[in-house]
Amino acid sequence: MTASTQSPVALKPVKTGPQAWSADAVVHLFELPFNDLLYRALQVHRAYFPTGEVELAALLSIKTGGCPEDCAYCPQAARYYTGVEAEKLLPLEDVIAAAKAAKQNGATRFCMGAAWREPKGRDIAKVQAMVSAVKSLGLETCATLGMLNEGQAQQLKDAGIDYYNHNLDTAPDFYGEIITTRVYQDRLDTLGHVRRAGLKVCCGGIVGMGESRVQRAGLIVQLANLDPYPESVPINHLVQVPGTPLYGAEPLDPLEFVRTIAVARITMPGARVRLSAGRRELGEAVQALCFLAGANSIFYGDKLLTTCNPEVQADRALLAKLGLRPQLGDSASNCCECGA
Repeated sequence: MTASTQSPVALKPVKTGPQAWSADAVVHLFELPFNDLLYRALQVHRAYFPTGEVELAALLSIKTGGCPEDCAYCPQAARYYTGVEAEKLLPLEDVIAAAKAAKQNGATRFCMGAAWREPKGRDIAKVQAMVSAVKSLGLETCATLGMLNEGQAQQLKDAGIDYYNHNLDTAPDFYGEIITTRVYQDRLDTLGHVRRAGLKVCCGGIVGMGESRVQRAGLIVQLANLDPYPESVPINHLVQVPGTPLYGAEPLDPLEFVRTIAVARITMPGARVRLSAGRRELGEAVQALCFLAGANSIFYGDKLLTTCNPEVQADRALLAKLGLRPQLGDSASNCCECGA
């Protein structure tokens, strides 16, 4: 890789100065009485998002299975026997058809995910074509392809991509319990390349993997002290898949998940905090509390990469029941059944 001629990246693993969130301060938020925490998060949410609309984002697996990484939660890792078979990259026409369907169902952002440790040059060229085609439909575009170098991030930027997703997954001191095939700094480096290319960052993590509350706070500290913090923060609730090392882990208390959403909202007030994997297991009541705590984005559709997600009509019905309206794109269709 050639050396960059651009200025040093502004993104840092830990921000310093009076605006930095300390570990103690974030732990203190987690330990507030539940109602007090939600009240504070609601105040922040209304200050930054006064209309309260919920972003609908669709996610398509453009290359499934066969990943060489050992992420303990992931059914796409080649080393685990989960029933997920390695597949080739989807044809461009299939991606366009999925994006059109997502837009018809009201999604405003379309994310393409590939089970790679890092893309090769020929892969980036194909993804560039997908990004350009999806962008031409009037959708925001996002991709999650694994680690990127600076040149690859710039290629995606040139194709018109808006966001790049690369999660930190968990706190630095718990990370080695979940992944050993790449280190934490690898993730921070990719985020730096993405920022330097001028892309928006989508970055969050997974809770319920056996981490402590202090370690959940540690994840939020890392995210909130990125400079700047991510524009989108997906918070995933572990989906336990048979065959993965985390299958059979003790489930996280649902109210602890709500607390995590609230703390993310308070510490990253201008971000889209997204309910991602695991919503199916949470149920409507807990999801409602998450919206109250500041969640204002959902992954929307029948499947997230390889795991199930609440169906489109069920999501629309829940939003209608709660009196929440989806964020509309330039020409997003309204739902004819619920009127949202």
